[in-house]
Amino acid sequence: MTAQRADRDGAARAMDILRLATAGSVDDGKSTLIGRLLYDSKAIFEDQLASVERTSRERGEDYTNLALLTDGLRAEREQGITIDVAYRYFATPRRKFIIADTPGHIQYTRNMVTGASTADLAVVLVDARNGLTEQSRRHAFLTTLLRVPHLLLAVNKMDLVGYDAAAFERIVEEFTAFAAKLSIGDLTFIPISALHGDNVVERSANMAWFNGPSLLHHLEHVHIASDRNLIDVRFPVQYVIRPHQATDPDLHDYRGYAGQVAGGVLKPGDEVMHLPSGLTTRIKRIDTASGPVEQAFPPMSVTLLLEDDLDISRGDMICRPHNRPDVTQDVDAMVCWMTDAPRLTPRSRLIVKHTTRTVKAMVRDIGYRLDINSLHRDEAASQLGLNEIGRVTLRLTQPVFCDPYSRNRMTGGVILVDEATNATVGAAMITEAG
Repeated sequence: MTAQRADRDGAARAMDILRLATAGSVDDGKSTLIGRLLYDSKAIFEDQLASVERTSRERGEDYTNLALLTDGLRAEREQGITIDVAYRYFATPRRKFIIADTPGHIQYTRNMVTGASTADLAVVLVDARNGLTEQSRRHAFLTTLLRVPHLLLAVNKMDLVGYDAAAFERIVEEFTAFAAKLSIGDLTFIPISALHGDNVVERSANMAWFNGPSLLHHLEHVHIASDRNLIDVRFPVQYVIRPHQATDPDLHDYRGYAGQVAGGVLKPGDEVMHLPSGLTTRIKRIDTASGPVEQAFPPMSVTLLLEDDLDISRGDMICRPHNRPDVTQDVDAMVCWMTDAPRLTPRSRLIVKHTTRTVKAMVRDIGYRLDINSLHRDEAASQLGLNEIGRVTLRLTQPVFCDPYSRNRMTGGVILVDEATNATVGAAMITEAG
């Protein structure tokens, strides 16, 4: 029995995690879809289902409203819309899932950016009756701006168009033409009915004309292992481990550098360089909570032991000698501004958090404000307000070790913090350094 349990535990650790975000216009059925996924995959408890059934009756609905599983805020339940980002977790025998149910309203763009920033896959829902809307296009654009590797367009409410193949094909054709303007790596289309469960977990007999997989089958099998950058070694140092009071003689001189691998593959014996000093050494050992390993890759959290005793501290970077990130105090970035007051203007002073490094910065210039509905660039814009996105040039007080966001989402992403209140006011994606 113990051996069987160990096998199960090992298999569970071996399962990868798919982070997915849902997006779409209001009432396209995002929360209902997630509720259906949780319900049909047996990922909810009996008391949760009983609570949803009770609330559905109180609202006068003659069916179990599965959207209530994710619309957790009271305001959301009262209005029937999603406001905040609701996170849900479930697993199947093949994969673990973290779902971010993001808002559809334009005034909650910042919430969608938050939910999709770490996603491996985005599910954009479209109402089969309405086709593509302005919000559908905006959400598709935001997922490409955030470099979400996989995009799935789920054409929902097929039951309301009689499961008509022509209605689905029209939307596929229209979105394919729009997607040609964007940088989408992997695009999939699936017709579904979240309310009735058609093509959500099991393939639907009502749409025999569709030869593709169910939505859950696609989520279980989409390949994400190669989405992360395995070429450019990037290891931002988060913490220096020095067990000064260790009684174990093997730990007496222990000096490890802990952090999360942001790119590349690290192995014992590899030559590495420390930034900002530019000194080189070799990796002696790679430790994890489960013991030493022979290699480390994103997104593993590990501790590196080096052959030489270098002066390394939090915020430093370990990379390859001939493959270094940009070392710069000037960056151009696409900024999503997340607060109404203050607005982002030239000469605004901010705190920049980049990987494990925190520095102060000033806004040198606002290149343009982007209309995310029309993709028009307003080059006369002099400020960014709540939920607005624009290209901004920042001057930092100390250099950061960065890559373009298009190459590495971890070393290309930036959090902007207000100096006075210490509140997060923006998120940025580095487009150019130097």
